[in-house]
Amino acid sequence: MNKSLNEADPQMVEAMLQDLDRLQNSLTLIPSENYTSKAVMQAQASILANKYAEGYPAARYYNGCQFVDRAESLAIERAKRLFGAEHVNVQPHAGNLANMAVYYALLEPGDTILSMKLDHGGHLSHGLPQNFSGRYYNIVPYGVDAETERVNMNTIAELAKEHRPKLIVVGASAYPRWFDFAQWREIADAVGAYLLADIAHIAGLIAADVHPDPVPYCDVITTTTHKTLRGPRGAIIMCRKQFAEAIDRAVFPGIQGGPFMHTIAAKGVAFKEAMEPAFKKYQNQIVKNAKALAEGLSENGFHLVTGGTDNHLMLIDLTATYEQLSGRQAADHLEEAGIIVNKNTIPFDKRSATTTSGIRLGTPMVSARGMKEEEMKLVADFISETLQKRKSSKAKQRVREKVRELCQQFPIYEDLNLWS
Repeated sequence: MNKSLNEADPQMVEAMLQDLDRLQNSLTLIPSENYTSKAVMQAQASILANKYAEGYPAARYYNGCQFVDRAESLAIERAKRLFGAEHVNVQPHAGNLANMAVYYALLEPGDTILSMKLDHGGHLSHGLPQNFSGRYYNIVPYGVDAETERVNMNTIAELAKEHRPKLIVVGASAYPRWFDFAQWREIADAVGAYLLADIAHIAGLIAADVHPDPVPYCDVITTTTHKTLRGPRGAIIMCRKQFAEAIDRAVFPGIQGGPFMHTIAAKGVAFKEAMEPAFKKYQNQIVKNAKALAEGLSENGFHLVTGGTDNHLMLIDLTATYEQLSGRQAADHLEEAGIIVNKNTIPFDKRSATTTSGIRLGTPMVSARGMKEEEMKLVADFISETLQKRKSSKAKQRVREKVRELCQQFPIYEDLNLWS
């Protein structure tokens, strides 16, 4: 029982070390991933993993919760201070569950939700037919304009007026531009709808004031705590006080049982880190790096959806440059060269979601390593060289060596010894 992980399960440690090596020696550009701090990982691996704590601080169903109550209260107060929110629930295990809880709290099955199409940048929990959201609610999808590839607010207003949704969801998992939450509030008010902002991708940018703030305008806000926020994998819900009781009851006992107290502690650590000056500097660099990477890709002849980015991510439309190359194939070729991206649908994509015509890239992880604009130009060149010479294994190996050399200059963890 008191053995270290190294002693107890060397096979598992081997898998972990192999992934650490992969991360160290490759460029991860998936915008929904990030490196947590060592402190966050230590909190997740803490003694709090042992405690069952159904309920909320000072209102638990188990005894012995006085110290986990303190940990959860710290996380709540820090999140409220970080975002300026009136109420925060830190218990959701995932972003999908956070959105489920909001729907559970505010809607009845069959109610109408106005939300972004998945293939235009939305998320599974915004109405995909195979997801609970598409199965139990009447989804009216909105997309982007065919010419600008951006959300047209006049179209949103017309859809809202026609369908009178009970809930409007603003947010995306693959949209490279800002959201003007004040405009969305006006549309929601005009039809008497609740307004939910899903800021899972941009929460870190919002916390650092490099993206418009949804808190003054939205009834409820959901976010994951990883991605740009650089915390553990999990989620939180923020809302106005009037919705606090409904949201809390929707999370527990509505859709979850015992919360993960070790993860809640890790969320609290991440919120504290996000209030430090270094975090704001980091978020600003994410945006600078994204713009530099987008410019470098454009200079290499790639077509970017919407023509660029305002945030941390961008979408490459491969049909404009490599018509026969699918997003899936491109991602596989790039992985061979040590560059990790994900295949992604583009607006009006003619390929399936498992094949796609695009790839999605982001800069949170390379920025966390300390890379800046100069390195982003190199990364853009690496991507171009790989896809241009994708049929040559030797060419991809040459790029991989360049990638490894660059990565060695920016180590992700200089002192990581959590398993001995």
